[in-house]
Amino acid sequence: MLAFYCFAAIAVTASLLVIAQKNPIYSVLLLIASFGALSGLYVLLEAPFVAAIQIIVYAGAIMVLFLFVVMLLNAPHEETDYDERRHLFMHPGVMRFGAFLAVALIVELVWTLTRGASDSGVLPEPVGSVQQIGVLLFTDYAFPFEVTSVLILVAMVGAVVLARRDAR
Repeated sequence: MLAFYCFAAIAVTASLLVIAQKNPIYSVLLLIASFGALSGLYVLLEAPFVAAIQIIVYAGAIMVLFLFVVMLLNAPHEETDYDERRHLFMHPGVMRFGAFLAVALIVELVWTLTRGASDSGVLPEPVGSVQQIGVLLFTDYAFPFEVTSVLILVAMVGAVVLARRDAR
């Protein structure tokens, strides 16, 4: 139980520090630490395959790619004066919409957590081997798998667009 609280504290603290950092390289490194703590939680949940995939895919490949993109773009420290005056997302209407989305997320999380495992009360059958996971991933869950890859691509393009420098 102590290991769970340690991993959970590391994951939550590192995740909060990701959004609190002004230096993007520190944010990426803290996100890798958060992924490592999540991997420890998966080990405690007796899901070693998911823990290994968490380290190999997320911390090993995607976050290193993000780190390379941040270093390649040479993103500067956050400029708060510029952001307050010229940034698109600082308009009141956009901020209200973001607050609405945050409240909707909290309501959805509370509803999901209080609803229980499922409506029928029957839990899905656990998947035991890597072969079963692969078959499920590329048959029943092929569309969500591809949507996730497109989402990661969009995030990378968004990072490049946000970090570009104006020629003016």
